[in-house]
Amino acid sequence: METTNTKPYYAAGIAAFVIWGFIPFPLKALADYPSGQILFFRVALSVILLLLITVLFRRKNLMQTIMQVKASKPREARKFLLYTFLGGSLLTINWLTFIYVINHINIQTGSFSYLLCPILTAVLGFTLLKEELRPNQWVAIGLSALSCVLIGTGELTSLLFSLLIALSYAFYLITQRLLKVYDKIVLLTLQLVLSFVFIAPFYEQFKGSSEVVLDGHFFLMTGILSAVFTVLPLFLNLYALKELTSGTIGILMYINPILNFVVAFLYFNEETTAVKVAAYVLIFISVIIYNINLKGRKKTGAGLVIPPVGTTAVVK
Repeated sequence: METTNTKPYYAAGIAAFVIWGFIPFPLKALADYPSGQILFFRVALSVILLLLITVLFRRKNLMQTIMQVKASKPREARKFLLYTFLGGSLLTINWLTFIYVINHINIQTGSFSYLLCPILTAVLGFTLLKEELRPNQWVAIGLSALSCVLIGTGELTSLLFSLLIALSYAFYLITQRLLKVYDKIVLLTLQLVLSFVFIAPFYEQFKGSSEVVLDGHFFLMTGILSAVFTVLPLFLNLYALKELTSGTIGILMYINPILNFVVAFLYFNEETTAVKVAAYVLIFISVIIYNINLKGRKKTGAGLVIPPVGTTAVVK
C-alpha cells in the first residue's frame, strides 16, 4: 500500500487562496473600466500567457493529453469534452460576476460568496461525487443556509450575486475534480481558450458606451490580474485537486474571503450592518462545526483518506 505525501497539495491549495485573497487590489485599480472589458483582457492575456507556456515548455504534455483522450473509451472522451467546456463556461460566469460585484457593489458581497462556496462545494461533492458528510457537517450546512436567509432579508440583490459567484465556482471545482487524471496546464489552457471564444464576439457589448482610454495603466493591471491572480492560482488550485477532495479544497477556500474582509475594512474602509455581521459570524461558526473531527474523514468511491493539514493520505 503506497502512501502519498499530501503536503505539496495542501501548500498549493493554501497558496492559491492567499493570492486570491488580495485580488481586490488589481480589480479596484481598474474600477473606472467596464467589468466586461476587464474580463475580456483578463482572459485574452491569460490565454496568450498559457499558449506561450504550452508551446515553449509543454508541447509534450499537450500531445500526451491528446493521445490520452484519443485512447480513452468514447464515454470518457465525451466526459473530457463536456467538463472542459463546462469549466470554461463556469470560469467566464464566475469572473464576470465577481469583477462586477467588487467594482460596483462592494468587496463584502464578493467575499460572502466565497464563504458560501465551500459549503456549497461540500454539498455538491456529496450529491455528485458521493463524498461522505458527517452529521456535524450537515449542521454546518444548515447554519450556512440560515446566514443566507439573514443576508437575503436585507439585501436580496447582493445575496443573489453571492449565490451566482459561489455556485459557479463550486460547480467548477466539481467538474475539475472529475478531470484530475489530465494535465492541469493543458486543461486550464483549453478552458481559457473556450472562455475567450465565448466572450470575443461580444466585446462591443462588454465595452458598452465607455470612452475610457486603454492606457499603460490598464494593460499593466490586467497583465498582473492575468498572470499573478489568474493563471498562477488556478494552476495551483487544479494541482491541489489532484489529491485533495473538493470538500477539503472548500475548507481551504475560507482563506480567500477572510483576507478579502481584512482588505475591505482595513484598506478600502468599507462599512457593514449588524445583520451582515450576524450572517458572517454564523458562517464562521459553521466552519468550526464543519471541521470538527477531520480525522477519519473518508473520500468515498475514490480510495483516499483525507487527514488534517500536514499529514499524509493513504492510497488504497
